[in-house]
Amino acid sequence: MKEHFSMRVYSIFIILAYIFSVAIRYIWVDWASGFPEFYWNGELMINTNDGYLWAEGARDILAGFHQANDLSPVNEPISMLTAFLAKVLPFKFETIILWMPAFFGSLLVVPVMLIAKTLKQDLVGIIAGLGVGIVWSYYNRTMTGYYDTDMLTIVFPTFILWFIILSIKEQKNRYILLTALTMLLYQWWYPSARALDMAFGAIVLLYTVIFDRKNLFNYKILIFISIIATPISIYIQLILLIALFLYFHFYKKENDKYILYLLGASILFFIIFGGLESIWDRINGYIFREAVDDTTNSISLHYYAIAKTVREAGHIPFEIFADRISGAIPLFIISTAGYILFAIKERLMLLALPMLGLGFIAMQGGLRFTVYAVPIEALGFGYIVIWFANKVSEYIKGKRASTAVRHSIITLSVIGFLTPNILHIISYKVPTVFKKSEVEVLDRLKHIAQREDYVLTWWDYGYPIRYYSDVKTLIDGGKHLGMVNYPVSYALVHPQNESAIMARLDTEYTEKEFKKPKDKQTQDYIALMMRDYNFSDPNDFLIAIESGDIKPPKKSRDIYYYLPYRMLNIFPTINLFSNLDLKTGKNYKSPFFASSGYMVKGDKIYLNSSVYIDVDSGNIHFRDKIYPINTMALSYVGKDGKVHSTINKLHSDGDFYIVVMKSYGRVLILDKKYYESTYIQLFALGRYNKSLFEPVIISPMAMIYKLKI
Repeated sequence: MKEHFSMRVYSIFIILAYIFSVAIRYIWVDWASGFPEFYWNGELMINTNDGYLWAEGARDILAGFHQANDLSPVNEPISMLTAFLAKVLPFKFETIILWMPAFFGSLLVVPVMLIAKTLKQDLVGIIAGLGVGIVWSYYNRTMTGYYDTDMLTIVFPTFILWFIILSIKEQKNRYILLTALTMLLYQWWYPSARALDMAFGAIVLLYTVIFDRKNLFNYKILIFISIIATPISIYIQLILLIALFLYFHFYKKENDKYILYLLGASILFFIIFGGLESIWDRINGYIFREAVDDTTNSISLHYYAIAKTVREAGHIPFEIFADRISGAIPLFIISTAGYILFAIKERLMLLALPMLGLGFIAMQGGLRFTVYAVPIEALGFGYIVIWFANKVSEYIKGKRASTAVRHSIITLSVIGFLTPNILHIISYKVPTVFKKSEVEVLDRLKHIAQREDYVLTWWDYGYPIRYYSDVKTLIDGGKHLGMVNYPVSYALVHPQNESAIMARLDTEYTEKEFKKPKDKQTQDYIALMMRDYNFSDPNDFLIAIESGDIKPPKKSRDIYYYLPYRMLNIFPTINLFSNLDLKTGKNYKSPFFASSGYMVKGDKIYLNSSVYIDVDSGNIHFRDKIYPINTMALSYVGKDGKVHSTINKLHSDGDFYIVVMKSYGRVLILDKKYYESTYIQLFALGRYNKSLFEPVIISPMAMIYKLKI
């Protein structure tokens, strides 16, 4: 088999690998197309919540306006790119955001294959290019419909790695400039990229000191990277980069003696302008997480940390870690061994260690980091396959037989690499974020609410609500620190009068803070409320809300409660954010919540073979224990579109409250706190305080109530 190809022929292999990566992403489209509820406006909806944030920004760019303080990301690169594509391409907006991840994410095959080509390992590049775009974790974050910044977040650093390798190998200034400009573009696209850029600088320095310390050219790369890694204006960085390039280009002989001085100055420049602090803040946020966020206001409060509920920011087992990077544990081990062999053969592959190391951080930092190791491990797999095939073929007599064995090893290895990842893709049945029936509710709300109105709901639904209803939300996928989640959690899990007061307070204080200069703003609204209402103890403040002694601020806009059926699945998690002592950060005892399907047999409602409700006696049986039921409620959504419920008081000394949701085939077993919560009362039972709430949209999938005060 031919080892090296002309660039023209190799370009064809790159195009074929790219087409393969895009085509494999049609598997999800083919599956999702079978579900009419996944469609809106004649197109499949996207399958990631964050995508609706960027879609909102693009929508507003195309519209030419947006509301003040609506947090629309009109200045974000992905929104600007999307709006541009929507203007120049003859496709619907929904089609563009659906397919952008597939077409942009698959670009990863290009730098991966070019790295191998630069190192004269063409076959390695072809093997890696075929697999890298469809590996488990990378596919998950760039599949069709996964409209997010991830579509280019790994593409950029892999291009950077290629340009660094090219710079050192070819010793040409233009490749350094391309490295720096790509880093600049990477940081523009993904601000957190500065940490990885700094790591690239560190590995170039280490490589140079160990292997090539007398080569002054390599220090030029470090000068450029130091400027890129400094947290200053992108325009200043661009000016400095171009000035340096011109200096090195036109004064080739004279500049050598000044390179080390320039390097020292650039590193000092990086430190003085806060480069180290910006990196530490990012590391601290993911690696050293706390269960409680401690505010630094004059009123010291403690909140529940969001990182404890985000799966992608938590520790993952080795099996998942290996599967996500290579597709299977054996493949991961083989690929890692291949990378080691590749790095021994080609020292320049050591420059990939920052990406590989960041990927390995996933064991502690969370599964989101695994994607960084994917391109490096793919190259490692390609290398060890060719290495092994060559070794085996050397022992086979006869050129034809040797070639046949070599081809067979390579073919079977590629099939072995692709198969588990393709099987994962086939089985990875991710639904769209919302179903058509849910979007219909939000579309109706868009024509009822004003753009300045707020919707109170959990942060999971914030971005889609802003996109489809064009309203504001109190929390969303980006604004969900413990301190901003607390009031919303409180409003959902507490009784209606307490909920109404907190909702109005939270909304008015949110808007009030927007009127302040940005450096004076805070999101600790509870502390501000306590200060304005003259409370120093948060528990006294909450007691005052409970007793009705707190009068809410004057209404400046309407508030709508968005209460979806799907919220039942996360209701205990929502409770975590307000189920703690704000003074100490200690959690209160968790209230009881259980949910199950059911089957009726005579006068008994069976949840499973060992748990059933005896309607006649008013008791619930948990295996061999019997507990009295305080209250039993039956609810259903009638043909009139309203929620009907009947309530039966059974045992005054009972601790359990049963809600049979007939329309959903679901039984809730609750304690008093959950039963009296605003969410359960309004959604599950349709029982609302008419002086506080009025139903606006009642649908089985989601209900919307308007707050009157």
